[in-house]
Amino acid sequence: MKADKAHKGEGHRGRLREKFLESGLAGFHDYEIIELLLTLGTPRKDCKEAAKAALTRFKTLQGVFEASKEELCTVQGIGPKNLFGIKLIKATADRYLEKRIVGREPILHSKALFDYLYHLLRDKAQECFKVIFLDAKSRVISSKILFKGSLLSSSVYPREVVREALEQKAAALIFAHNHPSGDSTPSPEDISITKRLLFSCRVMGITVHDHIVIGDNQYFSFADHGHIARLNQEYEAQEDTLT
Repeated sequence: MKADKAHKGEGHRGRLREKFLESGLAGFHDYEIIELLLTLGTPRKDCKEAAKAALTRFKTLQGVFEASKEELCTVQGIGPKNLFGIKLIKATADRYLEKRIVGREPILHSKALFDYLYHLLRDKAQECFKVIFLDAKSRVISSKILFKGSLLSSSVYPREVVREALEQKAAALIFAHNHPSGDSTPSPEDISITKRLLFSCRVMGITVHDHIVIGDNQYFSFADHGHIARLNQEYEAQEDTLT
């Protein structure tokens, strides 16, 4: 075989690349997107069947992106080298969306905030509790996932949230977590956690703007439904009884 002979699938791959450059992802099947990403790590290997197998294994494009390195490597045709493209595009998208909100006031740029939270949290297989740290002008400083797993009131520690807020020199916070079930309706535990966090933050002079529950193409805002205002009133009433 000649060294410069085209490998199997090279023409197909070239056509996919030309199609993308001409019209973006319009008309692409999800497996074709995965296929292109796999070729970034293995440019001389046919990745079509591996891409289809990954989509079958993880059900959706989002599921493939959220899969761990170990999980991806269980798919025939995917290994430590060619999963590079999948992990690179996911990390790049995360950073891009985060950069869109850093330095901005989320109340005025709520679309960018919700885009970021949806992308980051909606397809997680386990609950993740994220805190967005704001400065005195309500501009985003940074964000961080502080807790993972079943978010019971006993597993979310207000002292950790306050400590991180003080380290970030944050004046205000927004909380967000996902419901893997897809239903964004807050549970009694969510309400209890929010109250404990808000009260602990108020003691330290830190404002809580909102707690957002992310579901499947839906969200629930504690602030929009009046819960944050009610909890602040409860805190102030409690303070009045102590003075």
